[in-house]
Amino acid sequence: MSWNTVTLDVADGIARLTVDRPDALNAMNTETLDEIEEAVAQAEDDDARVLILTGAGEKAFIAGADIDYMKEFSTPEALAYAERGQGVVRDIQSFPGVTIAAINGYAFGGGCEFALACDLRVASERAVIGQTEIDLGIIPGWGGTQLLQRLVPDETARRLIFFGERLDASDAHEQGLVGEVVAHDELYDHVDELAVELAAKPRHALYAAKEALDAFHETGREGGMTVERRAWSGLFGTPDQREGMAAFVEKRDPEFE
Repeated sequence: MSWNTVTLDVADGIARLTVDRPDALNAMNTETLDEIEEAVAQAEDDDARVLILTGAGEKAFIAGADIDYMKEFSTPEALAYAERGQGVVRDIQSFPGVTIAAINGYAFGGGCEFALACDLRVASERAVIGQTEIDLGIIPGWGGTQLLQRLVPDETARRLIFFGERLDASDAHEQGLVGEVVAHDELYDHVDELAVELAAKPRHALYAAKEALDAFHETGREGGMTVERRAWSGLFGTPDQREGMAAFVEKRDPEFE
């Protein structure tokens, strides 16, 4: 498949999805949302175990939604656009593998929300991150009010949204929005190393771990414990479980499918 505003490269179980509108700082409109949705589905069809999300160029990851496109929305049009963006965020969250945001520059508004939707976030030292919608007279609409609170305390989330703060990479790491910060010219090599390591892990166990971790946020502790029990026991009898435990007993490295 080919698209106008995104690219997708898949090899060795690793997919790299790049939003490719550098002249617009990779801002998203409906075409871009449609194409991201299709690319995520294609990565799943191609059996990718890891999905990397990033932006083209040297300045932006995803600078947010296209403000010029949105500025004259009516309330029904805005509602439809919020539903559209939240749907794509859910597609990223439910991808049956590990998702990594390689944040190479500006990640504002919807771009921040897309990064928050990923399982892991690695930021370039040049990255700047924030839910900046308040200064546009609106609030986050693609999940930011919910996703932020999965990573930071309630008051921190409120401050980030109320003030529309833009955090540099170091502050974003200190606040818990990103897992690590690396030199700008080392970002993609480092993310690729993480992806290779993750792609070598047992597929079913990784997905079960992701499902159980997500369940805490969706159903609370007791619901999450139920999901964990079901996911844990369901892994017994899979080829990866048999191989992993046999290798441990036999004191050798496992060879997962």
